[in-house]
Amino acid sequence: MTPFKVILIRAEKRKGGEKALMALLPPAPDAKTLARMKDDRVLAEMARRIFSAGFVWSVIENKWPGFEEAFLGFEPRRLLFQPEDFWHELTRDKRIVRNGAKIMAVRENARFVSETAAEHGSFGKFLAAWPARDQIGLLELLDKRGTRLGGNSGQYFLRFIGKDGFVLSRDVIACLRDAGLDIAEGASSKRDRRKIQDQFNAWAEESGLPLTHISRICAMSIGQNYDAETLRRRMGGGEEE
Repeated sequence: MTPFKVILIRAEKRKGGEKALMALLPPAPDAKTLARMKDDRVLAEMARRIFSAGFVWSVIENKWPGFEEAFLGFEPRRLLFQPEDFWHELTRDKRIVRNGAKIMAVRENARFVSETAAEHGSFGKFLAAWPARDQIGLLELLDKRGTRLGGNSGQYFLRFIGKDGFVLSRDVIACLRDAGLDIAEGASSKRDRRKIQDQFNAWAEESGLPLTHISRICAMSIGQNYDAETLRRRMGGGEEE
């Protein structure tokens, strides 16, 4: 496998040097901050990623104040006490995107967040305690116990909530394959995901960097070489390419 330092040097050259590359990286994930996060903000981020999936992200962002109002500030316990009529009315609420399946996913995930918080003190504490070395296991749990949190939605939820981890964008997968990792282009099998986790863990040990930074550096080392302004805009929308 290609050492991570080789990938890092390539990314630095593409972005104009070490300082330019470091300026494109987000702050390092902070487990203490994540542990203090309130459950309503966790559920809100779940909902934001679910509604953004397959949709123009800017539309969701522009309508987000309406989402907060319609979903009662995403307070899990408050939402769980709402009658069926409340959820039915949301399918006609113009403040949000009126997708019935995604609306009901918020109700199911309110239960997931509430139950997990009862077990661990808060959902943020649960996430903070989960080892970054087993992101694949965490994603499997989100897929199993949560609703519509499999695939990219789960990865982006963890990224935006502040959990250290990687996002398997097209360029990240291309970087891994170029480095010599024997995985498919889609990298969707459990076997491929475990190989990816193991490789990110190895690069983390080599570099001392958090997985979030390794993921983004990997993405910036290959593929279309966007300028800094375009790249910041794309990353703000959750795209790593």
